[in-house]
Amino acid sequence: MTIVIIGPPAAGKTRIGRRVAKLLDMAFTDTDKQIAATNGPIPAIFESLGEPAFRALERAEVVTALAGGGIVSFGGGAVLNEATQRDLDGCLVVLFTASAEAVQKRLGNSRRPLVPDIESWQRLVDARHELYDSLADFTIDTSHRKADDIADDVAAWITEQFEAGQFQAGHSETRRRDAQQFEAEKPGPTPGPAQGRDS
Repeated sequence: MTIVIIGPPAAGKTRIGRRVAKLLDMAFTDTDKQIAATNGPIPAIFESLGEPAFRALERAEVVTALAGGGIVSFGGGAVLNEATQRDLDGCLVVLFTASAEAVQKRLGNSRRPLVPDIESWQRLVDARHELYDSLADFTIDTSHRKADDIADDVAAWITEQFEAGQFQAGHSETRRRDAQQFEAEKPGPTPGPAQGRDS
């Protein structure tokens, strides 16, 4: 059981992905954080070894993470690897998108090797958006909504796929939707006791 979260840098993959994993009681893995834990800060890897060496480390971590199952958050460029693209065929793939305005606020003073400024981020998104779209089963924008609300929708969609028996079907045009379509199709609330939530 593997659900993969993809998307550009600063789209909220780690922050929201952790919430989704908690809601579904599943393990969570962030491939970038695993790389950093083993090899040191990613900016330092880029500076000392270069991008090709980083991509090799990334590919190895992706293989390990996918084998472990659960919710897996990829680094923004992990899907550039063709073997990784093929590996996603047996997974549910969720794409997080975000506006340049929202990302500019999130980037702040962070050191991201390929996106030192919002202009670089936009060029990266422009170059990759067709690939991201082609791999995604479900797309949700993270620009303005609360992380908990986004996580709720993602978890609900994943649950729907399990219940419908879609998980092992591979990528299917019949299940590809964006969050707006999903929201429109959701049933209304049913009567019952109110449920608390973590802040």
